Amino acid sequence: MNIGKTIRMNRLFAHPSGRLCSIAVDHLMGYQTGLPPGLRHIQSTLASIVAARPDAVTMHKGTATSAWLPYAGAVPLIVQSILCRFDDTAYEPVATPEEVVRLGADAMAIVTYVRGSTEGAYLRVAADYVREAARFDIPVICHVYPRDVNNGLKISFAPEDIAWAVRCAAEVGVDVVKVPYCGDVQAYAQIVADCPVPVVAAGGPRAETLEAALNMMTEVVQSGARGATIGRNVWSFENITGAVRAFKAVIHDGKSAQEALQLAGL
Repeated sequence: MNIGKTIRMNRLFAHPSGRLCSIAVDHLMGYQTGLPPGLRHIQSTLASIVAARPDAVTMHKGTATSAWLPYAGAVPLIVQSILCRFDDTAYEPVATPEEVVRLGADAMAIVTYVRGSTEGAYLRVAADYVREAARFDIPVICHVYPRDVNNGLKISFAPEDIAWAVRCAAEVGVDVVKVPYCGDVQAYAQIVADCPVPVVAAGGPRAETLEAALNMMTEVVQSGARGATIGRNVWSFENITGAVRAFKAVIHDGKSAQEALQLAGL
C-alpha cells in the first residue's frame, strides 16, 4: 500500500480502538416515492451528525459540494460514486476517482450486488473503479450486498451469502468491505477472519428502536469486525447527535446498548 492510501486509511481508522464508526447519508436512490425527514433536511442532518464527531461521513458528490463546506476538514469525507437500486433498475457511476480526490475525500464508496445474472457486471465495475482509484491512491470501500435470487432479489442475510459477497469484493481488490451483519456472531466472526481486508458492517434496515440497533452493533463488535457504517438507524431517529454518540460508545468503547444510551443521554 502506497503512502497516500496509507494516510487516508489511517485517517478513517484513527480511533485507538482500531474501528470505524461512520455515518452514511447516500440513500437517495432507495427512496422512489419520497424522502424521510433525515434525508430531506440534509443541512440540519449533517449538522447533527458532525456535532457527535463520527469517524467519517459518506455522501454523494452533490451533497458534498452543496452542503459539506461548513464541515470541510472537521470529519473525514467518503464520496459515494454509484447511484443504484438492488433490483437492477438503476446502476450508474456518477463520480470518478479523480473527482473524489478533487473534493478532498479520504475514500470513495461503491455499491456492488452479488448473486443473480448481473453479478459479473457489478464486479467488473468494482474492478474498474479499483484500477482507476489506484492512480490517485484513494481507498475504495465496497458496499456489497448479496441478493436472494429465489425471493424477488431481496437482500440476503444468510451467512453463506454474506461470506460470498465479502470474498467477491476482496477478490476484485477493494480496500474495505462493508456488508450486512448476518445475525450470527460466530458465523460473522469467521467471515471477518477469512477476509484479508477490513470488514465493517452495514447499519442494517431501520430498527424498531435505537436500542435494538445498538444491540445488533454489540454483536458486530464481538465478531471482530472493524466497525460499521450506519445510516437509517441514525438519521431516522429524532436525536441524531445522541444516536451517533451511542453508536460510538458501542463501537469504540465496547459499551452495551443500555450503557451507550445512558452515556448519550437517551
